[in-house]
Amino acid sequence: MKLDETTIAIIRLMKDGRIPFKKIADELSFTEGTIRSRVKKMQEEGILEITGLVDPEAVPGQSVVLIGVSLHTMDLVKKAEEISKLKGVISACVVTGRYDLIITVTLTTDYGLLEFYTEEMSKVSGVRSVETFVVYKSYNMKIPCDLLNIGSKAPDENEMNR
Repeated sequence: MKLDETTIAIIRLMKDGRIPFKKIADELSFTEGTIRSRVKKMQEEGILEITGLVDPEAVPGQSVVLIGVSLHTMDLVKKAEEISKLKGVISACVVTGRYDLIITVTLTTDYGLLEFYTEEMSKVSGVRSVETFVVYKSYNMKIPCDLLNIGSKAPDENEMNR
């Protein structure tokens, strides 16, 4: 799908993922069906994902690290894709500069840096070196809710009303 002016306008208006399609349609002078169809197509093609994001600092026991990865291979895209599927990885980016890849990883009190390196990163061949950067404080960082390991039990009524 080509990102034309209308598609870009839809994405901008969806910054608040809760905005009704009707409101977007009215703002852009399209029908609600047209907007719904374009959003569905963007989702199917992986251009747009509507998801809840949270500040990792707001979640007790949650931390984020950035890891610079140097590789023995020049097949950077393949390695980034492989690493992106490891437990805890939010993103894996092919970059210029000192490292071949920069990865962003979420950690918890039950799944720390040692577990990430020994249980996950050790599966990846061709890694020459890594350098870890612990995020002490971030601004504007939000992470997908499904990556948080904050428990699987459903919240009770009191927790929902907090």
